[in-house]
Amino acid sequence: MIGEIIAIGDELTSGRILNTTSGLAARELFLQGHEILGMHTVGDAPELIGEALAAAVARCDFVIVTGGLGPTTDDMTNEAVIKTFGVDGRVHPGVYANIAARLKDDALVASLVKMAWLPEGAEVLDPEYRMAGYLLRHQGKPIWFLPGVPPQMEILLRTKVLPSLQVFDRNHALPVCQTVYRTCGLFEIEINRRLCPLEEQGAVIGYYPVGSEVHISLTARLLEGGAVDPGFQAADAFIREVLGDNIYGVGEETLAGATGRLLRQRGLMLGTAESCTGGLIGATLTATAGSSRWFKGGVIAYANQIKERLLGVDPALLARHGAVSGETARAMAGGLLQCLDCDIAVAATGVAGPDGGSQDKPVGTVYLGLATRDTVTDRLCRFTGSRRQVQEKTAQTAVDMVRRALLAR
Repeated sequence: MIGEIIAIGDELTSGRILNTTSGLAARELFLQGHEILGMHTVGDAPELIGEALAAAVARCDFVIVTGGLGPTTDDMTNEAVIKTFGVDGRVHPGVYANIAARLKDDALVASLVKMAWLPEGAEVLDPEYRMAGYLLRHQGKPIWFLPGVPPQMEILLRTKVLPSLQVFDRNHALPVCQTVYRTCGLFEIEINRRLCPLEEQGAVIGYYPVGSEVHISLTARLLEGGAVDPGFQAADAFIREVLGDNIYGVGEETLAGATGRLLRQRGLMLGTAESCTGGLIGATLTATAGSSRWFKGGVIAYANQIKERLLGVDPALLARHGAVSGETARAMAGGLLQCLDCDIAVAATGVAGPDGGSQDKPVGTVYLGLATRDTVTDRLCRFTGSRRQVQEKTAQTAVDMVRRALLAR
């Protein structure tokens, strides 16, 4: 079935609140085999809400609307529905009774009665909810109205909307099978070049740059009975072969999680020595649950004095090569091995910007150092973007550097 999603609220159109409900609904509907024609964000204006509703109903099989069902004066969804579709409004007895049962104050009940005032014909999804949500059928097409509060919306979407949508789906859309591959180390255009043979054979592939990573999706409809198409399995094998170790995980796995898994499998402890990232590498790693099993700790050696005192970097080396150099990155990593008594150490030193660069070492110049019990290496990186972007790319690349070193062991 073809549908549209409409999110309502001035807090969304002003940017105060991020619209996450539309993305959630789109993902769930896509996986069930439905096509989303468009997603719209509309402010708390009845005429605009009405226009969006009328247009969506005219061109789609179903519509999902979120937001504007609350008790305040800026919650205008029901008013817009009543006017647009020419129906009457009435107090739903079940919703009103639930409000009254929860509140003993008559004044509060009176102020919240607006949430029980619904368009005629509305089928309440769950009267126990504070903002119940409802289904309205117009010209034979289902329109679901859900709360804008993400947790409430998500529960009603999964438990009420998705199951009932199958009743309206006369074509019985087959669910979608999708694998998302997460990669580091290759540019999007290079990945596209390698996967072009699959696309020429009809495979549906998407490419999504995310910071220093590129995520690739492979999508196909399941066969009758829920079986996976053998062609999908062959495409999966092809992607894994041609991208190799550049794939660090699939689905929701993070780069830090994949690296931590390798460290744990090998029984190794990792440490970080950071200058330009100011602790971001360590924060990235410790965002993973269970990281204490493989991450020992880190040193934020921002000033040269800290590099010298805590990491044992030779002052003469700093004077000769500078803080931003491969030599310093190697010395920081090697010194951390001794400082923390860890098995592997990664270090970062660079110019994050927006100032501080030079002709030889412009903003975005970063050196990474990697030390193990046997070897010490460094890598020069040239990143672009804002200060934060340079720091985030440095952290991602540092973690990936550790991952690749572990794979090579």
